[in-house]
Amino acid sequence: MAAEAKVDPMHQFTIEPLGGTAGWEIAGYNIAFTNSALWMLITTVVLTLFVAGGLKRQMVPGRWQMAVETFTGFIDNMLEANIGKAGRKYVPYVFSLFMFILFANLLGLLPLGVVGLHPFTFTSHFTVTGVLAVLSFAIVLVVGFWRHGLHFFSLFVPQGTPLPMIPVIAPIEFISFMVRPFSLGLRLFVAMMAGHVLLEVLSSFVIDGTNAGVGFGLLVGLPSFILMIGICALELLVAGIQAYVFALLTSLYINDAENLH
Repeated sequence: MAAEAKVDPMHQFTIEPLGGTAGWEIAGYNIAFTNSALWMLITTVVLTLFVAGGLKRQMVPGRWQMAVETFTGFIDNMLEANIGKAGRKYVPYVFSLFMFILFANLLGLLPLGVVGLHPFTFTSHFTVTGVLAVLSFAIVLVVGFWRHGLHFFSLFVPQGTPLPMIPVIAPIEFISFMVRPFSLGLRLFVAMMAGHVLLEVLSSFVIDGTNAGVGFGLLVGLPSFILMIGICALELLVAGIQAYVFALLTSLYINDAENLH
C-alpha cells in the first residue's frame, strides 16, 4: 500500500527558536533567536553586500554597479513622480524598504530544500509586514505634523467639500486613513502566504501521485509538477510586484503628508 504524502501546508510558516528557548526570557517574554530572525538577518546581509558592491562609482560602471544604480534610479523616479522634488530625501528609506522586501521574497523562493536548508519567507507573517507598514505610517504622521502642524487634519476634508457634508466625509476619510497600515501590511502578507501554500499543496499532489503508481503519477503527479513550475514563475513575478506595490503605496502616503490636497 502506497504511503500518503505527509505534507502540512502551514508548517512552513511555523516560527521556531534556534538552539532552544531556555534562558532566553526577559520580563516573561521569550527573546530566543528564531528562524524568522535568522532569515531577516540573512536578507539584511545580502542587501548590504548588494548595495556595498555597487558603490564603487566607476566611470564605466560594471554590471553590479549598474544594477544598484538602476534600482536607485527606479525608486528616485517613482518618488519624484508621486511626490515631486521633495521626494528625493525619502529615496534611502523607500529604496531600503523596496529592496528588503524584494530580497526577502526572492530568498524565500530559493529551492534550498534539496540541500537540507529550508528558506523562511518572513514576509508571509503579518507581524513582519505589519511592522513595516506601521513604520511607513509613522513616517507619514511625523512628516505631516512636522510640516503642517494641526493643518494636517485638513487631509480628512477633501478640497471643495460642502460644509454640511464635512461631518459625514471627515469620519470616513479618517477611518480610511487609519486603515492604511493594516491594508498595506495585509496585502503583502496574504500574497506571499497564498503562493507558498499553493506550492506546498501541489507538492503533496506530486508525492501522492508518484507513490500511487505510474498511472496516478502521469494523471495527477505530472500535471501538478508542471503547474508547480508555472506557479514558481508566477511567484517570482509576485515577489517583485508586491515589493513595488508596498514602495509605491508608501510613496503615495508620504505624498499626502508632504503635499496636502
